[in-house]
Amino acid sequence: MRKRPLIVLSTVAAATLLLAGCSGDAAPDSTADPTSTPNTACMADLPSGAGSDAVVVDGEGADAKVSVPAGTEITAAERTVVKEGSGDDLHAGDLVSLRYQLVDAATSEVLASSSLGPDGVVPALLSSGQSQQQNYDLTQEFAFTAAVECAPLGSQVALALPPVQDGSNANILYVETIEKLPTTASGEDVDPVEGMPTVELDDEGAPTITIPDGDAPTETEVETLKKGDGPVVQSGDLVTVQYRGVKWSDGSEFDSSWGRGAVPAQFPTTGVVTGFKMALEGQTVGSQVVVAMPPKDGYGASEGNELQNESLVFVVDILGTTPIAQAG
Repeated sequence: MRKRPLIVLSTVAAATLLLAGCSGDAAPDSTADPTSTPNTACMADLPSGAGSDAVVVDGEGADAKVSVPAGTEITAAERTVVKEGSGDDLHAGDLVSLRYQLVDAATSEVLASSSLGPDGVVPALLSSGQSQQQNYDLTQEFAFTAAVECAPLGSQVALALPPVQDGSNANILYVETIEKLPTTASGEDVDPVEGMPTVELDDEGAPTITIPDGDAPTETEVETLKKGDGPVVQSGDLVTVQYRGVKWSDGSEFDSSWGRGAVPAQFPTTGVVTGFKMALEGQTVGSQVVVAMPPKDGYGASEGNELQNESLVFVVDILGTTPIAQAG
């Protein structure tokens, strides 16, 4: 379903090349490919060093001021836990809320922050950076993982990132983790709509979809199964979701985050097919929706695609959304 690259924090994205190589295209091209089963090992296991240790953090929360003393040299990726939290250690695959600032190490200028999120807080899916967002050039997610992995929830961390090219400045990514977020929809149940596919959930929240008798819809139809009370998903937002997709024709599954260790997926609303986009935008975080779409809002007559001329059904748990300014 993805259409074109999105870079959330271009400076951090480029800097993650120093931490790990992100690779090519994901398949199938139905939705963003989620990360694999959560990994309890440290992915980057970065040491502290003179550069990250020199970072000064005055205060915490939305009022935190991050500065770097003049003359501080940052020549390697380093991590310093400024203040250790009291929660469980975090690992790739965790969905957390956090505050962050990306700071120019030479000037202490804030280049980017979580200020776009409600109360200056955004959700982040900690990832290995190797599969979940392969069709983006690079994203901030692996940098967040490198910053907070294997540190207790509630920690304040400074990640020092050396210059990515000649003439550029080093950066500091300062992150405060706040809480673990639910990985299934948490909203209030809504009465089902007659004629729409029905959904049953197992004990883990994984959905089973039953296609009703009758013809597939000729227009995309969206039904809210659970109504959340979180922020509203806007066009272009980076959303975090669980999902399962089946064909209307035979009910067979073609894609699912539940089949990959139940690790959520993350992608922009503008990077998916029209019917999926319609299911997301205008919904609130915590909601679960089911969408039935005709081929024109899916893959149409795309020659050779396994979903060519198929009407599709998705069940989607909306777990988080972040307003994003698209780069390039």
